[in-house]
Amino acid sequence: MTATKIVVGPVHPALHEPERFVFKVDGEVVVDVEPRLGYVHRGIEKALTERTFTQGLYLIERICGICNVAHTITAVQAIENAFDVEPPKRAKYLRTIVHELNRIHSHLLLLGVACELIGFDTLFMLIWRDREVVMDVIEMITGNRVMSAYNIIGGVRRNVSDHEALEIKKALNALAKRVKQYKEMFAEDPTVRARFVDVGRLSVAKALALGAVGPVARGSGVKVDVRAEEPYAAFDEVPLNVVVYDEEDTWARLMVRWDETLESIRVIEECLNRMPTGPIRVRVPEAAPQSSEGFSITEAPRGELIHHVYTRKGSDRPLRYRIRTPTYANIPSVCEMLKGGYVADIPAILVSIDPCFSCMDRVALVDIRTCDKVSVDLYTLARRYRK
Repeated sequence: MTATKIVVGPVHPALHEPERFVFKVDGEVVVDVEPRLGYVHRGIEKALTERTFTQGLYLIERICGICNVAHTITAVQAIENAFDVEPPKRAKYLRTIVHELNRIHSHLLLLGVACELIGFDTLFMLIWRDREVVMDVIEMITGNRVMSAYNIIGGVRRNVSDHEALEIKKALNALAKRVKQYKEMFAEDPTVRARFVDVGRLSVAKALALGAVGPVARGSGVKVDVRAEEPYAAFDEVPLNVVVYDEEDTWARLMVRWDETLESIRVIEECLNRMPTGPIRVRVPEAAPQSSEGFSITEAPRGELIHHVYTRKGSDRPLRYRIRTPTYANIPSVCEMLKGGYVADIPAILVSIDPCFSCMDRVALVDIRTCDKVSVDLYTLARRYRK
């Protein structure tokens, strides 16, 4: 039978952001898939070079609203690396707490969406109801529910009092009990297992060969986590248990997130118990003290996140800024998962990598007269057009 093409996207109910996948199918079986990226490229890397380091943090936080803390902690660490600045130890602990709260929020949001995609609306609503507990705690610490604006170059904006620490522990202990119940329900429910078990398989060999990161890699038995391998913030002092499942399917990738949610709650409690006293930030010069480069790698909720900045002596703006997000790294892996599966399983497989397309999009500009790639980026072209 000749393969037929099915186009999913750029607008589709299973995609919460615009992206396009062309599936080659033989009957109901996916034979091959071709991703088409770039629909929501925003030229952020170029925009950062036209803003000061402090102004850039506002934009960096909006690379991905859900992972905003992951992006800002990675950014400030990269800039501090270039500036040769060491933030106070208490600030590192506070960064870790908010970072892990952000992970809990992201994982619960994704797990709720996964339930909603297969029609398990009751569990979806229960998960999202208790996600509010996390958002309330984030608001208590940072003053904001979603866009925290917490990390700054040299430290953090706000401190945590002893009373707030007790309230955080109380809220997270109650949340942990709920999460354990939902995890058990999710792991054993026959509908969940029918839709996720043995669906979207990614072998450990393929995960390694295709460079899978985050829960996608750990769901295939690859024990890789930046927090454990290259500790940052307070992870060099707070023990971390890396969650790994060997089932290599969609169910395993989602179960990794359940266990990581509980592990993040434990890490936050450890940070609150061990947190040292002292200042929460240090003064940092507005302009780069030397021409240098800074590099930072962290474990965002979706996986390995990289920020790379070049600075010029005396300039208050980056010379060049580069970001590599986990979704971009996982695109080859999800294409592999989709092959051999059924058309009806496409939404379940896509949701298992927790895709964020707007934060990973890239574009290649081509001169239609010569078919050569153009070196200028989309952001610069837009500015020229407005002029």
